[in-house]
Amino acid sequence: MRPVKPAGPGVGCALSPDLHSTSRNVVRTSGGGDMSKLQSDALREAIASITNDSREKQRKFVETIELQIGLKNYDPQKDKRFSGSVKLPHIPRPKMKVCMLGDAQHVEEAERIGLDSMDVEALKKMNKNKKLVKKLAKKYHAFLASEAIIKQIPRLLGPGLNKAGKFPTLVTHQESLESKVNETKATVKFQLKKVLCMGVAVGNCGMEEKQIFQNVQMSVNFLVSLLKKNWQNVRCLYLKSTMGKVYRVF
Repeated sequence: MRPVKPAGPGVGCALSPDLHSTSRNVVRTSGGGDMSKLQSDALREAIASITNDSREKQRKFVETIELQIGLKNYDPQKDKRFSGSVKLPHIPRPKMKVCMLGDAQHVEEAERIGLDSMDVEALKKMNKNKKLVKKLAKKYHAFLASEAIIKQIPRLLGPGLNKAGKFPTLVTHQESLESKVNETKATVKFQLKKVLCMGVAVGNCGMEEKQIFQNVQMSVNFLVSLLKKNWQNVRCLYLKSTMGKVYRVF
């Protein structure tokens, strides 16, 4: 097995915050495919190098670890663009910003758990202003919405959140809002856009190496299950922390 070395500068793909809705959506809580092409030892070695580098540098913040993916034998213009979400075993970004678009009960519940929220009146004040909606979409990584609110989103805000790939996830009053927030924070989205590369957060340098490994494993399995020819469509896989080196793992 060849040793894992940092890849050269400029490889991989940056994670884009703007996710657009696509023709195929899949949501799962476990990945398909298999790890046969991804060597466990090489992956563990890369994760150990990333976390050790981060500890040595003593950053003033906890670095996010991103899985960067390069695809091949895909034509974004002709082939159906996939979009899929998977819930990982461990939350990659605990500080991920989530906002509740709620009815009175959910707004009160959000306040109790320290979650940002907006009620119908606050949404009405935005008056479908594209700039304000775009600003709102940029401020948060994800949105949740009460049943009474979610039906009104297109009328209140227009298509802005949907265009940003951040249309709210429904929360009912039978569910725990706190659990739904944690589920949202643990979910990552893979989406093919106009270029054959993408990136998703799979962990952070404050996590145990085993937890990062499990998250990467599930992410890769799920991605492979979305691809039309599975592993034959994977050109390369890299792992990188926010400020660290890039490590090629496939």
